Amino acid sequence: MTPQPLAAVRSIKVKLGLLVVASVLVATAVATLGRAGGVPPWLGVPVTVLLALAVTQLLATGMTSPLREMTAAARRMATGDHGVRVPEASRDEVGELARAFNTMAADLAAVDRQRRELVANVSHELRTPLTGMRALLENLADGVGPADPAALRAALGQAERTSRLVEDLLDLARVDAGRAPLAPQPVRLGALLADAVAEAEVLGRPVTYAVRVSPPDLVVAADPARLHQLVANLLDNASRHSPAGSTVRVEAAQEEAAYVVEVHDAGPGVAAADRERVFEPFGTLAAGGVAGGGTGLGLAIARWVTDLHGGTIGFVEPEGGRGARVRVVLPLSPPERVADEPAGSSGLETVAAPPPRPAETPPEGPPAEGPPAQGAGGTGLLDDLFGGFWPARGVPARVGLLLGAVLTGVLAAALLPERALGLGTFVVLLAAGGVLVAATPHRRDPWTLTCAGLCLLLAATTLVRDAEWVVVLCLLAGVATALCGVTRPRTAAGIVLTGLAWPLAGLRGLPWLGRTVGALTGRGQGAAVLRTVVWSVLGLVVFGALLASADALLAEWVDAAVPDLTSDLLVARVFLTVAVGGVVLAAAYLALDAPRVDRAAGAPRPVGRRFEWLAPVLVVVGVFAVFLAAQATVVLAGHDHLRRTTGLTYAEYVHQGFGQLTVATALTLLVVWAAARKAPRATAADRAWLRGALGLLCLETLVVVGSALHRMHLYQEAYGFTALRLLVDVVEGWLGLLVVASLVAGVTLRAAWFARFALVSGVVALLGLAIVDPEAWVAEHNLERYADTGRVDWTYLQGLSDDAVPALVDGTADLTPRERACALLGRPGTGADDDLGEWNLARSRAADALDGVPVGGVPVGGAAGSCPGQD
Repeated sequence: MTPQPLAAVRSIKVKLGLLVVASVLVATAVATLGRAGGVPPWLGVPVTVLLALAVTQLLATGMTSPLREMTAAARRMATGDHGVRVPEASRDEVGELARAFNTMAADLAAVDRQRRELVANVSHELRTPLTGMRALLENLADGVGPADPAALRAALGQAERTSRLVEDLLDLARVDAGRAPLAPQPVRLGALLADAVAEAEVLGRPVTYAVRVSPPDLVVAADPARLHQLVANLLDNASRHSPAGSTVRVEAAQEEAAYVVEVHDAGPGVAAADRERVFEPFGTLAAGGVAGGGTGLGLAIARWVTDLHGGTIGFVEPEGGRGARVRVVLPLSPPERVADEPAGSSGLETVAAPPPRPAETPPEGPPAEGPPAQGAGGTGLLDDLFGGFWPARGVPARVGLLLGAVLTGVLAAALLPERALGLGTFVVLLAAGGVLVAATPHRRDPWTLTCAGLCLLLAATTLVRDAEWVVVLCLLAGVATALCGVTRPRTAAGIVLTGLAWPLAGLRGLPWLGRTVGALTGRGQGAAVLRTVVWSVLGLVVFGALLASADALLAEWVDAAVPDLTSDLLVARVFLTVAVGGVVLAAAYLALDAPRVDRAAGAPRPVGRRFEWLAPVLVVVGVFAVFLAAQATVVLAGHDHLRRTTGLTYAEYVHQGFGQLTVATALTLLVVWAAARKAPRATAADRAWLRGALGLLCLETLVVVGSALHRMHLYQEAYGFTALRLLVDVVEGWLGLLVVASLVAGVTLRAAWFARFALVSGVVALLGLAIVDPEAWVAEHNLERYADTGRVDWTYLQGLSDDAVPALVDGTADLTPRERACALLGRPGTGADDDLGEWNLARSRAADALDGVPVGGVPVGGAAGSCPGQD
């Protein structure tokens, strides 16, 4: 049962007020504590919102769960299950409604039981006198006693009809009371249908029968008597409503783990509005389909026999639109049933009750697959909010994932505060990745394995690089790659939606988190578990502190193992635990219950007319053509012409536009994507225009990419090398690679691989940048430029990270002491104070490179402006 913390409150209005007050108080207390502890806003605000939302969810779940349980119970009652009840723990208006609901359910159950007993008793009492009457009339009809034969035969017909009604009532009473016998055994379906047709032909109705079974030797597990009864009732119904001289077709075939039996007749058919009602007892229609002449129980018994075997039955659209067509879908092996002996048995056979019949007529063909129900709670606000993008699937509780996320948060709180990025960060990332791998059900999928390998390489940059901008970019790329590895998107929109789904997982996974916490604490054992944890922690702290203060060696061990727990750091560690644990748990739920990101992105919707997509693309092609013409003019006319016409030097000219060209390249890819989705491809001409227009645009874009890279090279030669300019070069080169990939996709008109290629190639480009060691590369090239031109930006070199130190040390061998001091200002002692948690290869190499290097003094108090050649 769902916990209800506010169950003792008698008013739902008061509960809502307490809910608001509790959320506000929690948010205020957490925010105040974080501000007092010096927690930065980027960490404090998400944690405050998360904890307030958790309190709201805890209290609101107890308030709304009775309503969800009543909704689920009402649906079960609609299928005939009147034994369902809902908890009555709440004392407010919702609790009163639950008690009234249970009273109504009990009354309905009593009425239903009385109806069943009435039908069974009446049928049982009428059976004996009717049997004697039938025997007497048979004697009179055969001339044993004096009587008018015509009148007596008419009486015999009525008695036989009454007898059939009684037999049908008894069968219906058995199945309705859950006592219909079911003895499955191997049955040759073709032979059974042939026997049923032979019995139907004895009735003498002016129709013929055609039977077809595929495969002819099909053997199923079923109760032969009940299955024969089902087919006989369907044949009786079909022959009664078929015109004279028509054919009743009986077809049976195997479909995967089920078999289908269909009976077609040539009668007037059944209207769509009446196809469900004819299966009800006494549901015979007077016109428009199932005409009179039967007892009105044959199809009702057919449905119950189908339910006993775990199948479905219903009228579907007939072929050609004429006649009636009944479709029965049964499993090759019926479900196992447990015998049940209800109280007050009246001597009928005893088996388990059949499953509730479906509320709607099954559609033609095998039943469609869908997400499983979420449980007794039914659908709620979150299901309405996320809809088809993220449907409820009833994900089971995973206590291990919750504990793994919490332990990852604790590990982060112990290793990350007041430490630089290094070994501790890598360990935390490995722990988070382990939780994610344990959560995903597709851990052996090639795409998921590829993403996992890339994530490991990206996380390793924390061990080998000191430049924070490189490491942060790699970590962001690693997060995106990990999320795409578990959701497995195939489109660009799907990748974007995956990034948006991660924060939403914190909201979508709240019901799953509630189930997991419930499984962790056990039913009714939450308070006991909490008491145990509190007393255990108290014992550890009290006795640990006493014994550590009594032994110096033990105190040293405790100081090495336990992180600094001063007041400010303690608050920061608590916030970090909640933040890291929360984001890891959200990612784990995203892996466990991935949304339908590609389906939510939607399918392409081509426009109706070609010019609607072609005209905008040709405009962009024309703009690029004009730009390329300007570029050709500069190349052919020379730098003097450029200065005369624009007043700019060539260095100033190339600096003017490389940023805009990078943006233009990215926008071109967006244009290609949009045009490919909107362009129709029905005819050869459509495909030719698509290939031609987008191919021309991509070729022009490649020239623009080359121009941007050339401009950046010239600008760096003129004004120096920086990490940002190198990053722009890498981004522009990656965009050029995507343009080439667009050309390939345009030739084949197959682009399902493009989104994943873009992601992997971008990650590989970023890894390549990290391997190149960008800041060391920049330092080397700037010192080479200084050797050639005598100009360098010493201030920029001094601001580079420890990645650049080995290059600076090697590059200053031929410099004067003053120049060496300008390059290495502030470097002595680098990495000397690092502990194991922030160990990093780059800082370690920097410390080794600076060991014993004579730096000397820097003039004018160390001001870089006094250094020679300062740009």
